[in-house]
Amino acid sequence: MAAILEVDHLQKYYGVRGSVTRAINDLSFTVDRGEFVGIMGASGSGKTTLLNCIATIDAPTAGRIAVEGKEITRLKSRELSRFRRERLGFVFQDANLLDTLTAFENIALALTIQKVPAAQVEPRVKETARLLDISECLNKYPYQLSGGQRQRTAAARAIITNPALILADEPTGALDSKSARLLLDRFEVLNREMQATILMVTHDAFTASYCRRILFIKDGRPFTELIRGDQGRKEFFNKIIEVVTILGGDSGDVL
Repeated sequence: MAAILEVDHLQKYYGVRGSVTRAINDLSFTVDRGEFVGIMGASGSGKTTLLNCIATIDAPTAGRIAVEGKEITRLKSRELSRFRRERLGFVFQDANLLDTLTAFENIALALTIQKVPAAQVEPRVKETARLLDISECLNKYPYQLSGGQRQRTAAARAIITNPALILADEPTGALDSKSARLLLDRFEVLNREMQATILMVTHDAFTASYCRRILFIKDGRPFTELIRGDQGRKEFFNKIIEVVTILGGDSGDVL
């Protein structure tokens, strides 16, 4: 399959000469179209820095990042803004919805910014809401929604523009276990039915067990990789726990 994301010898250093922190130290990997990939590592391993570089929020010190063959590390400011708006979708720990807009309006805003014809907006919002199981929430404001509903609304906003890559940073971090399961079930639907390509950073083994492949990093470098294959989620969860125990750090909920 064609690679959506290529990360090649990525490095990110902070500080000045004599006091340098190597957050990412020569990291390389690819993500193919339609994959659901998790990034895991102990606190301070560089996983959020990695996501920030891919999201173009932070600039790498050295190395190459390409999305759909386009080297984003070389884009100028205006090109970068357009690329971020059109080809990336974001789901963060905080849903970041606009309080003065309904769920429908929050989701539709992404299409409005892209100047999608008005006649196409409503059917696309409703179809996306169906996939995220939030059809009954569309006329409600964020304060009227549960935490899980807010996150699924944020996920709908992220995917409605058909981005090349969805970046999720600890998306279940602020949710209770039931809401987390509902959100992750929807991620599986998006990945399976829409072939959405998802790259998710998490410290939590339960959340990671929904992925099809997991890259573990340690001290900003590759540590190991797990591929789910035909394993059930519980079996995959146990394999994740084994690696997390070696790396050190939280393991999350028990299945």
